[in-house]
Amino acid sequence: MRKALICIFAAAILAASCSQNGDGKSGQKDTTSEVSPASIPGIDKVAVTDTINLQANDDMHFNNDLFKVKSGKKVILVLKNIGSQVGAPMSHNVVVLAKGTDIASFASVAKMDKGEEYVPSSLATSIIAHTKSVIAGKSESIEFTLAKPGVYDFICSYPGHWGTMQGKIVAE
Repeated sequence: MRKALICIFAAAILAASCSQNGDGKSGQKDTTSEVSPASIPGIDKVAVTDTINLQANDDMHFNNDLFKVKSGKKVILVLKNIGSQVGAPMSHNVVVLAKGTDIASFASVAKMDKGEEYVPSSLATSIIAHTKSVIAGKSESIEFTLAKPGVYDFICSYPGHWGTMQGKIVAE
C-alpha cells in the first residue's frame, strides 16, 4: 500500500513538473476545460454555506473537499492546521483558483516560490483568494466573494501537497 502511495505521489509530482497549458504559459486560465456544477458528484447533497471550515493535517489532506456557496455573496474561509509539532512541522495554506485555472500548471510555478509562501504574485490573475501559511495548531481566516456562478478549485500550494489537498467550491 505504501509503495502504491509513493508511486501515485511521484506521478503527481512528475505531472506537475511537466504540465503546461497549450499556450505555453504555466498557471494561466484555461477556459476550455470549465466544469459544469451539475457534473460534480455529490453536489446535490451539499448545503449552501457562507462559511467554509477546512482542517489540514500531517497526512496532507483536507477534512472536506466540496462546498456550495452563493455567487456574489461574501464567503468566510477558515483553515485550521490540526497537524502535530512532532518532527518537522508541516505548514499548509488554501488558494482559491479562478475558474479554468490548470491546477498542475499553477502548482508547478507555486512550488518554486518559497519567498511568497508558494502563492506566486506572477499568477495573481489565477488567484481569487488565499490564506497565509498556517503551522500546526494555528488557524487563519479570509473573506472573499465568487462573483460568478461556476466551479472553483482550491488547493494547498505547498510543494507536493496539491495532489492530495484540493477540492471544489460550487458557486450558484
